[in-house]
Amino acid sequence: MNGDNNGFGSAATEYIRRHHRHEICENQCTSALVKHIKAPVPLVWSLVRRFDQPQKYKPFVSRCVVQGNLEIGSLREVDVKSGLPATTSTERLELLDDDEHVLSIRIIGGDHRLKNYSSIISLHPEIIDGRPGTLVIESFVVDVPEGNTKDETCYFVEALIKCNLKSLTDVSEGLAVQDRTEPIDL
Repeated sequence: MNGDNNGFGSAATEYIRRHHRHEICENQCTSALVKHIKAPVPLVWSLVRRFDQPQKYKPFVSRCVVQGNLEIGSLREVDVKSGLPATTSTERLELLDDDEHVLSIRIIGGDHRLKNYSSIISLHPEIIDGRPGTLVIESFVVDVPEGNTKDETCYFVEALIKCNLKSLTDVSEGLAVQDRTEPIDL
């Protein structure tokens, strides 16, 4: 997230600057990914904001149990499907902003190598093919595990996020087709 726009459009660059602030320490890597979804923000947000049900769109989550009420500081225990180098993850809800459509989580435990992992996902309205769409931005910061490089660590985490964003796209666009809105005339 340096001076140029990293291949993102100017709107995405501005949203990243505004909503995706991470404190980055030495021996950490960070990145941001962008996805355009052909579904309106309220529909996409209805899936993303469910800290208690990430399996609605995250294909690697088999089960999730939230402790207490759904509020800032809430913890969830996530069971990960086989095939990944983990079986559980303990995560804390850091931010849930229904007005700005921003969710942030921090991994605080589990049997994996994602130490000091924090992510922010934000949703922004846009018009795609004359219809309401959503620009989704997800950014993260994580420690680079011993024996790995920053590039290897970023590549692995980006691959997981890309799978989640692809699944979010498929689920959201499938629901949007069921409830098709009329095109917007500009």
